[in-house]
Amino acid sequence: MTAFSPTRAGAPDPDVQSFLELYNSLDMPDLHEVSPQQARQLFDEFGAGPADISLPSVENRTIPGPAGELPVRVYDPRETHSERPLVLFFHGGGFAMGSVDTHDGPCRKLAIETGYPVVSVDYRLAPEHPFPAALRDSYAALEWAAATAPTLDADPDRLVVAGDSAGGNLAAATALLARDRDGPDIAHQVLVYPVTGNAPETDSYEENAEGYFLTADLMDWYRDLYLGDDIDAGNVYARPRLCRDLSGLPPATVLTAGFDPLRDDGAAYAERLDRANVPVSYHNFPGLIHGFFNMISDPVRVENAVAAYDVVVTALTDRLS
Repeated sequence: MTAFSPTRAGAPDPDVQSFLELYNSLDMPDLHEVSPQQARQLFDEFGAGPADISLPSVENRTIPGPAGELPVRVYDPRETHSERPLVLFFHGGGFAMGSVDTHDGPCRKLAIETGYPVVSVDYRLAPEHPFPAALRDSYAALEWAAATAPTLDADPDRLVVAGDSAGGNLAAATALLARDRDGPDIAHQVLVYPVTGNAPETDSYEENAEGYFLTADLMDWYRDLYLGDDIDAGNVYARPRLCRDLSGLPPATVLTAGFDPLRDDGAAYAERLDRANVPVSYHNFPGLIHGFFNMISDPVRVENAVAAYDVVVTALTDRLS
């Protein structure tokens, strides 16, 4: 039986601890203490950079979006093509920062490990574009992927939505919206330390409130930027775990980290899916922190973060092959 009550290790993994010591030694302000524009610049500068993974094709494109052209980046891992699943990826960054550049490494690794094309979506960011702008962009990308998959030698019946943190929220919300609108079929959802409900009410939000890269103060700042008012905060497409009925959603792979304020939020969503008879593969990494999906290449390489990709790849290939 799947355990939905994850805990954290006695201490972070040694390579995570080394990263935290480096991060805490930097002479830089907390992101929530500067403007969103300054925070984005700091976020970009501190990013681990692209992984050293070569692919036959990496192409920047624009697709039709609800507010005009929507940038995407298409990663194709094969020179000789055959029909295969397609992964639609939504980056993290608290809905206020991040881009296809900050998550270039994860997309390259997902593409090369699965053999599937990956489409990374550069959705609009808050506070300039608060909820539901990012979700509207995400859903538009899903509709485009369903219509365009054959031109990418991909199967429109084997679409995957995936994302980390805020991107995990968008993947979950896109799946929920597609169900409710009778939209494109989604074969699987990959939710990496997702934001799904009222995280401040969970034990991990207090337990890991500070000292582990993502803090409760930063999460509160992100939430205020993305959700304009209390009405938005109660919208199930902003917080999918608030939805009373999660039945009929696509199978899910959910990953969380022991030293993450969002650990229990992700676990609670996995449990809700399971109770709704949605097939769920849930994995908690007790010694890791929020952001580990980006920690796959020097100067920030965490071995258990690399191992998390094995979990995702196995889940996808087992279900979609």
